[in-house]
Amino acid sequence: MAVSVPLSFQFLLSLLLTRAVLSSSEYLIGVGSYDITGPAADVNMMGYANSEQIASGIHFRLRARAFIVAEPQGNRVAFVNLDACMASQIVTIKVLERLKARYGDLYTEKNVAISGIHTHAGPGGYLQYVTYIVTSLGFVRQSFDVLVDGIEQAIMQAHQSLRPGSVFVNKGDLLDAGVNRSPSSYLNNPADDRSKYKYNVDKEMTLLKFVDSKLGPIGSFNWFATHGTSMSRTNSLISGDNKGAAARFMEDWFQSGQKIPRRVSTIVSDLSQNHSRLLDIAASYKSSRGQCLDAKVRVRKASFVSAFCQSNCGDVSPNVLGTFCIDTGLPCDFNHSTCNGKNELCYGRGPGYPDEFESTRIIGERQFKMAVGLFNKATEKLEGKIGYQHEYVDFSNLEVTVPKAGGGSETVKTCPAAMGFGFAAGTTDGPGAFDFKQGDDKGNAFWRLVRNVLTTPGPDQIQCQKPKPILLDTGEMKTPYDWAPSILPVQMFRIGQLIILSVPGEFTTMAGRRLRDAVKSFLISLDSKQFGNNLHVVIAGLTNTYSQYIATFEEYEVQRYEGASTLYGPHTLTAYIQEFKKLATALVNGQTLPSGPLPPDLLDNQISLLSPVVVDSTPIGVSFGDVKADVPPKSTFVRGQQVNATFWSGCPRNDLMTEGSFAVVETLRGEKWVPVYDDDDFSVKFKWSRPGKLSPESQATVEWRIPESAVAGVYRLRHYGASKSLVGSITSFSGSSSAFVVV
Repeated sequence: MAVSVPLSFQFLLSLLLTRAVLSSSEYLIGVGSYDITGPAADVNMMGYANSEQIASGIHFRLRARAFIVAEPQGNRVAFVNLDACMASQIVTIKVLERLKARYGDLYTEKNVAISGIHTHAGPGGYLQYVTYIVTSLGFVRQSFDVLVDGIEQAIMQAHQSLRPGSVFVNKGDLLDAGVNRSPSSYLNNPADDRSKYKYNVDKEMTLLKFVDSKLGPIGSFNWFATHGTSMSRTNSLISGDNKGAAARFMEDWFQSGQKIPRRVSTIVSDLSQNHSRLLDIAASYKSSRGQCLDAKVRVRKASFVSAFCQSNCGDVSPNVLGTFCIDTGLPCDFNHSTCNGKNELCYGRGPGYPDEFESTRIIGERQFKMAVGLFNKATEKLEGKIGYQHEYVDFSNLEVTVPKAGGGSETVKTCPAAMGFGFAAGTTDGPGAFDFKQGDDKGNAFWRLVRNVLTTPGPDQIQCQKPKPILLDTGEMKTPYDWAPSILPVQMFRIGQLIILSVPGEFTTMAGRRLRDAVKSFLISLDSKQFGNNLHVVIAGLTNTYSQYIATFEEYEVQRYEGASTLYGPHTLTAYIQEFKKLATALVNGQTLPSGPLPPDLLDNQISLLSPVVVDSTPIGVSFGDVKADVPPKSTFVRGQQVNATFWSGCPRNDLMTEGSFAVVETLRGEKWVPVYDDDDFSVKFKWSRPGKLSPESQATVEWRIPESAVAGVYRLRHYGASKSLVGSITSFSGSSSAFVVV
């Protein structure tokens, strides 16, 4: 859905609306944000399970963004949105331990939610179960530590900034940012169910606007369902994908609406008329030799926090142009997403095809523009109680009441976790390999033999999981430690007339609709006065831990990727609905549910096979930070062109540059170089490489695609890094390119 009103006008409209609707504050509100980018080299990326997808630089940085809403003398909730593939049970456990040490019982598992945006371009190795860290060569301590630290810092910032304020909610349909990647599976849902909805994916975005009573707007969080797979399985640059991009666009939009843009040069009075003078000035600034330093540079320091959160994205792809065979260019098979029987030839295409960075920008921009429109017109104020409910549930053996075909009901059970053959086929966002295909409800003898080397599922498990043919019986695999979770957190937040359902997995479109509708109608039936027609219910997907997919019973029968990845059997969704009704009952009645069985803490069991950085070196006569390939002398560039410089570097794992930058663009103001863009900006890429896998030498390239907003003037590229010596000491360094002119 396009937003036709100019954004500058919309910003002014937002301020006017804010003043018009502000009244006495009912809540305390606070927001926070912190860098969680992690290791930008050598580490396998989380999401596609592609062992060859190893990080080698940064598209833009990842962040943890938090909001807290509190009653002045009562309950509070804290929600954290991560630019990460998903939440992790062990990360959540350790964050809660830190919060308890810092704040006592103020923030616990009951009122803290930690949710991932589902980017497939972030470092892996931070989950505690074997299934999710195989391709990362086990546990990666740096990935884990940066998440725990960043989440704690974001919550601390939100807590410290708590002030009287209001929260507003708005909703609207965004039509062109997601399509169903398993439409044949969706069609297996009953026609009566499908007839209730216009589309086969959810199009609605729900946005919260946070307004400080004195400072005005301080943040926004929204929920919208689309996968973080605009970046492909071959990408090696860390990226927040489309949702991370949308967050940056919105934070920059708000920042530029409040003050004069930061990218202003004052070197000469009329830059466009002084090209020759600019060239002379640029020529006097040659590339610098690498030098030691102990400083970090960060350009973006926004006071406004905007998060684009994930919802029931299980079968929703941002590759909206459709799926095509890479060998013929024809559409893929509808039922199995194959090309001549091969899944690895079928790929979805994003709107910027074949440029995945452009697809990321476009889908991000569409979400950003939708959010701006909702933000500016948000006038419905959240009012009423703040509440929360939480329980741990063992999903491996949970009794569930389901209706019988001939009437009445019966009691069934969920199953220990298992993945079907269709799981190994992957999706059209990232196909699998070998002879697997989506929609396989039979399996084959060869892969059963391979499976049995690990664990042979028993007859009860086979019967429980039907019609899923079990490829990996992960719930019963315990060597060297648990392969999959069995105990999951189920959580519900209330902020006035808004209900947030925190789920530890990826619900498909129809599964999410059934859960939302069931909870909404159940709450109204319990207390129609509290929960009237203006009740809003959102699903926060991939929250607090990760347990793969949740498909409907009918989608499970088809055994496409989402059904094959529904771990706990065909009645998984019904189990969630049952448990959320328990939470709803307790929420309305003011009860406290038993906490349930605690999930395991497997941190001390973790195995890591990722080699550490041994040493960094440079050729004889060369220093770290020296330029290897410079910007051509007396260069002039125009907006839209790309400028590159390559430097001798050290491994980015030596210093993650948290709240700093590896790549910076500087402009000359007077006689001082001022940073104006960095590797957290969409226009700058940081690329790192070694000439050989075991080589101690490495190089870093800074790429700047000059944006339309760049001001004419003199610029240079700069690289910050750190090197490791044989004795293990870490030394920071920096180097800069020769200067050039932008006109």
